[in-house]
Amino acid sequence: MSIFLCFSWVFLLLTLISFMRKIKENKTLNHLPSPPTLPIIGNLHQLAGLPHRCFHHLSIKYGPVVLVRLGFVPTVVISSSEAAEEVLRTHDLECCNRPKTVSTGKLSYGFKDISFAQYGEYWREMRKLAVIELFSLKKIQSFKNIREEEVRFMVKKVSESALEQHTPVDLSKTLFSLTASIICRVALGQNFNESGFVIEQDRIEELVSEALLALGTFTCSDVFPGGLGRFFDWLFGVHKRINKVFEDLDAFYQHVIDDHLKTGAAGKKGIDSQADIVALLLDMMHKQGKKDYFQLTIDNIKAVLMNIFLAGVDTGAITMIWAMTELVRNPGVMKKAQDEIRTTLGPNKGKITEEDIDKVGYLKLIIKETFRLHPAAPLLLPRVTMSHVKINGYDIPPKTQIQLNVWAIGRDPKRWTDPEEFIPERFANSCVDFRGQHFELLPFGSGRRSCPGMSMGVASVELGLLSLLYFFDWALPEGMVSEADIDMEEAGNLTVVKKQPLLLVPVIHH
Repeated sequence: MSIFLCFSWVFLLLTLISFMRKIKENKTLNHLPSPPTLPIIGNLHQLAGLPHRCFHHLSIKYGPVVLVRLGFVPTVVISSSEAAEEVLRTHDLECCNRPKTVSTGKLSYGFKDISFAQYGEYWREMRKLAVIELFSLKKIQSFKNIREEEVRFMVKKVSESALEQHTPVDLSKTLFSLTASIICRVALGQNFNESGFVIEQDRIEELVSEALLALGTFTCSDVFPGGLGRFFDWLFGVHKRINKVFEDLDAFYQHVIDDHLKTGAAGKKGIDSQADIVALLLDMMHKQGKKDYFQLTIDNIKAVLMNIFLAGVDTGAITMIWAMTELVRNPGVMKKAQDEIRTTLGPNKGKITEEDIDKVGYLKLIIKETFRLHPAAPLLLPRVTMSHVKINGYDIPPKTQIQLNVWAIGRDPKRWTDPEEFIPERFANSCVDFRGQHFELLPFGSGRRSCPGMSMGVASVELGLLSLLYFFDWALPEGMVSEADIDMEEAGNLTVVKKQPLLLVPVIHH
């Protein structure tokens, strides 16, 4: 009995010491500002609307580094370039993991992709494969003819519409078709304009939208522990919808892979006499040895396709849609851009090539300004801390989710003059670029988890916009009195596009 009492006293003493230490630690920690929470749901009730705008409203009140609780998930929202630099440069290694969610796990084949994979040896191998094999400068340049051909086809279709005077063109659909066509040829070796294409072009748009909606939406299982979250997901049919999107995408990928394998040579050159990304990955899979440390499988290939297909189709189209929207709303900027382009390239130029892009500097300023005001992904893919870090002097424990609001950073009045205005000239004498070294402009992120396909996407955006501005003048459709009538409402979650289609009347420039 006395031994039992001794152990009891020792246990109580150790518990008391541990409790006192925690109190002392809490007093020395610099806790993050945070809005009041409700039981169980935390701050979820304050996120009724577009997430980047909801987070922005909270940052105005509580500061550029604020803690919100998404159910049981602590999340730090970053809304200043200084804090973003601390996360993405100073503490990049400690903050480079990804959260595990139901949707990302499903659509990435169990985190076998590049974007959502957990940080570690596997992710490093996949990232190396992307940077060296899939998106190297040489590989991007090798697809130059595909981009030029697809842009010429877009110009031809718009020209046909322009012959029907005063008939508006749905530029949102046109630009989505352009990026989808480029990605399908580059990544999948599939051409919309040839017979036998596996899926209708309109269905591609639906699939991308459904998949991005699934990836960008929290399930209850993600934010509530145990059976409670799973029950609500079952009640609302959330997992059923995610599984349906996954099955549709998987069938699409499998058909493309089977089509490649039918040739009897995985490393074949496809319709464009240039090995597409599926062919390249299959060739690497077949050549690897059984004892190789890193083994590519069909699921790995499908997971990489998910990254390329969803990100590549959507983000490029969104950027061009917003750029054309802002140009029509700012006729002075449009005129300046077209005057420079047409004077530099000369009249009656039959076709635009990628060599023409570097000749027109103002277009690059327009693209930068579009990235600032309308980043396709206003919140970068979330990160998770792997150890204790200090951001802006605040203590952030391990396993805390971090959301970087690049939309808010791009509109920070402390960093930008007239931040709500579309002024490309602000970049004329500025070294600020979007490639991850300047933290006030982060459309592609920065550090280890930045977008490896950035250069591929930008090449399509530059060529597409250059052609639209060289060959056509643009007028408002009938019934629209002035540029101010253009609806600027946003829609989406993971990526954010103009809610209403951009309808403009093309006029062939002579």
